[in-house]
Order: sequence, then C-alpha cells, then structure tokens
Amino acid sequence: MNKKSVISIKNLNKTYLKNSSKSPDNVEALKNLNLDVNEGEIFGLLGPNGAGKTTFINILSGTVNKTSGTVNVWGFDLDTNPKQVRASIGIVPQEVNLDPFFSPRKLLELQAGMYGVKKKDRITDTVLKLVSLEKEANSYARSLSGGMKRRLLMAKALVHQPPILFLDEPTAGVDVNLRKNLWENVKLLNKLGVTIILTTHYLQEAEEMCNRIGILNKGSLVALDSTKNLLSKIQTKKIIFKTNSPINLKNNTHKSLNIIYNDKNEICISYEKNAISMDEIIQIFNKANVKILDISSDDGDLEDVFTNLTKN
Repeated sequence: MNKKSVISIKNLNKTYLKNSSKSPDNVEALKNLNLDVNEGEIFGLLGPNGAGKTTFINILSGTVNKTSGTVNVWGFDLDTNPKQVRASIGIVPQEVNLDPFFSPRKLLELQAGMYGVKKKDRITDTVLKLVSLEKEANSYARSLSGGMKRRLLMAKALVHQPPILFLDEPTAGVDVNLRKNLWENVKLLNKLGVTIILTTHYLQEAEEMCNRIGILNKGSLVALDSTKNLLSKIQTKKIIFKTNSPINLKNNTHKSLNIIYNDKNEICISYEKNAISMDEIIQIFNKANVKILDISSDDGDLEDVFTNLTKN
C-alpha cells in the first residue's frame, strides 16, 4: 500500500542573484530538487553547511521565494495557497528567540492568534503539558532553563495543530539529557500522527530516529533512501579479531586489507566488501596458524555514507 505524500517537491530551484562585490556570482542554493515526504514518517534532511537545507525550509515557510519549480504541502500548492501551506507546517528553529518578559502561556496565545486560531479552539494547556511546561506556564521566559526554552519553541510550533513539523538542528548545542528529552517528545508527536522532518549534524541521531534520509550537497539531492538501504551501500567493513596469539599481516599482499591497529592478541582491520570475502580473510589467519577466538564487526554508520556522498 502506497503511503500518502504530504510534501511533494518537483524541480525546485533557488538562485540568489549576485550582490555587488560581496557575491560576484549568482549562488544556486537549490538545483532541480525533487522530493516526496510520506505521511507519518520521520524524515531526515542532512547536508553540510551551505548545502541548501535552510533555504529549503525557508521556502516552505514563506520567508524565501523560490526561483522555479512546484511545492505542494498537504494538498496545497505554494503558489496558489501559501496561507494553507504555512498553516500545515510548524517550524522549530535552531536559534532560541523568545521575548524574555512573556510567559510560555502568553507566547503560545500570541502564536495561536497569529495563525488565526479562535480562542475556543486553542490548545495552549494541552501543548504546555505535552512539552512538560505546565508548571512554568506563567513564569517569565527569561527564567526558563535552556532545555525549557527549547521545549517552548516546540510548543510554539504546535499551537495551530500542524500535521507536519520541521525541526531545524533541534539538539545543536544542548546536553545529552536534554537531547534525550527532545527526542522523546519527537517520538511521541510522531505516534500521535505528526509527520516529522528534521535537519541535524548528529548523524547517529538521524540513523536512530529516521525512517528515510535525504542528503543535500551544494543544492542537489545526492541520496534519498531508507536509512537501512543507505547503510547497506557502505562497502568498507571493519572487523576486530581476538586471537590466541599475535599475527603479522604487514606482509599480506591483499591490497584491500587495511590494518587499523594490531595489539598483541587483538587486531582490527578494514576491507572492501566487494574485493575480498570474510572467508578469504579467515583463511589468511588459518595459513598463519593463528586461532580466532572471537570476531566482532562494524558495518559502518551513516557518517560513512554522508562523508562519501559529500566529499566532492
């Protein structure tokens, strides 16, 4: 059964025109981007600085105009129904920008008013409880901890009950405990039916959280697949062998083997999966009369994929 596409991007381009001496050439921030995000998934949008992630989010939020292409969000076309597109999306920005003299309750009420939510339809208390800020509802924002402010940003993005939530580097610069708390909130929202799109530099988080991942580089989408399939494309594999005696592989003639470390009765090697098999490696140990006591493997992670696709 095909899942419903809640964001559909076709041939999206954004070119920033040259600006006198500071930028002598036009900058192509997005180049012919084609992308679909499915309802109910957690989608990761990754890429190095300058890849086009922020431009993409800004186009959908209406703060940047696209050069060409079509953008459809929750069934609404950005050109003909920009208000409905904005109402379908909640955005949690990377920067914490809150009025220090407003309480969380007041900020959420103001945000709901900006989206035209009638007072009888507002869910301020529900959202405050969702992000565990009900006890701080009437405190000044300036008195909140860093973690509370991050949760308040998420609450602001939810007041108009959008079906799609964008999180732009939500855990940048936060500690481990806060990061865990934020991801628990994200998982809960996703279980409640909210489609999540996140950008992050923490590749381990993307690997653990996302159903699918798109990788942007220099404005182009260089990869788009399930997290599982992306990881399967890694050709380099790392193996740690524990042995009954040391082994010397320095004179080994197989070019695909690379010794990472060799410490007494433990050796770590990497190899190209398409160049040599595991059986062939074990045969090298057998010929050296070295008994293998234990084997542990590392098939690589998303960082390997990311590095390989964005190195040029």
